[in-house]
Amino acid sequence: MTELYPWLSPLWNEWKKSLEAGRFPNSSIVNAPLGLGVEKAVDQLTASLMCINYESEACGFCHSCELMKSGSHPDFHVISPEKEGKAITVDQIRSSNRWAQESSQLNGLRVIVVSPAEAMNESASNALLKTLEEPSSECVFILVSQNSHRLMPTIVSRCQQFSVATPSLEVGGQWLKQELGKDVPDYVLALNDNAPLLAKAMVEEGGLESSQQLFDRFLKIIQRSDFNLMQLASEIAKDSIVQLSWLWHLLSDVQKVHFGIQSQSILPSAQALSSTLSYQAAHKSSSQLLVLLEQLKQHPGLNTELLIMNWLIATCEETCS
Repeated sequence: MTELYPWLSPLWNEWKKSLEAGRFPNSSIVNAPLGLGVEKAVDQLTASLMCINYESEACGFCHSCELMKSGSHPDFHVISPEKEGKAITVDQIRSSNRWAQESSQLNGLRVIVVSPAEAMNESASNALLKTLEEPSSECVFILVSQNSHRLMPTIVSRCQQFSVATPSLEVGGQWLKQELGKDVPDYVLALNDNAPLLAKAMVEEGGLESSQQLFDRFLKIIQRSDFNLMQLASEIAKDSIVQLSWLWHLLSDVQKVHFGIQSQSILPSAQALSSTLSYQAAHKSSSQLLVLLEQLKQHPGLNTELLIMNWLIATCEETCS
């Protein structure tokens, strides 16, 4: 059995109790933000469900376990988008529905994982709902989601929900230090919504330096020592979701500074920016930025550079009002 990340232990312990009692639900939703590595726990769960020797863990040597390790178990299926960023189609779900009604080829459970579940389009969701309304006792559906609020309420109501919370700064920071072999500022975790795997990738890929360069440039724009908004908008547009998320965290920290909040997770750049950007301006700009981020996530075909440019102009205008 692989070692799970420390923040996944509560979830696994809950699953283990259900498995030992023979009460694991036929339909479940696993809610976990990006960057927590919940896939490891799901892999461990599905391996345990498919094992023919033990109830709550995979033995690793039975025929079923060998097939799971080779990725060729005929009763285990994973439904994901055929291309990154695309939807899970109704045809994919119809295939899963057929598997759900068929007899097990190895006389055990049939397990179907849908991930990410929110990638199902409307037709796919409706098709899955029909199967969840009349579940087979020998088939287990596991829906893995980063945004379960985007799922149809009728699907959610038919599934038992399990949630993974982001770890505390202490737990996440300790894990980061152990993995990277050095101390990492708390604000690195905060920049990544306390998701340790994202924070680790950020440090390893030079994102810490990139974020600081972005903050320095943004500060100069706000302080009117740099007037090239178009160039900044163009640079942000190259990785818009990530860099705009960094700026949202910066603006949130500016508001904390104005409230007198002191924390190791507050970005150092927030103090300098707070002398130029008022609380009201930071609040308004961050609220507009949330709307922009949601637009870009939902509609990737938009003119990203122009929208970022408009947001930068509006933020600069707030400093003059």
